[in-house]
Amino acid sequence: MKSWLFLGVAIFCEVVATSSLKASQEFSRVIPSIIVVIGYVGAFYFLSLALRTIPVGIAYAIWAGLGIVAVAAISWFVYGQKLDFPAIIGISLILCGVIVLNIFSKSVAH
Repeated sequence: MKSWLFLGVAIFCEVVATSSLKASQEFSRVIPSIIVVIGYVGAFYFLSLALRTIPVGIAYAIWAGLGIVAVAAISWFVYGQKLDFPAIIGISLILCGVIVLNIFSKSVAH
C-alpha cells in the first residue's frame, strides 16, 4: 500500500514542477525555478520508491495519465488556458484509461 502512496506523492511533485515551469519564465525567475527542480527531484525519488512493487509500465501509465489531467486542470484555473471540446474529450479518455487499468487489469498489484 505504501507504494501507491509513494506514486501519489510522485505524481503530486511532478504536477507541481510542471505547473511551475510557466511561472519560471524559462528559468529566469529564481523561486519558480527552484520549485521546478525540487519538484522533479522529488517526483523521480518517490517514483523510484513506488517501483519497488508496482510494475514500471503500470506506474508510468498512471503517472502520465493523472499528471496530464491535473496539469491541464491547473493550467485552466491558474493560467486561464481554456480547453476546447476535443481537448476535454481526449483528456477524459486518458482518465478513463487510467481507471480501466486500475480496475480491470491483472497487471496492477493492489
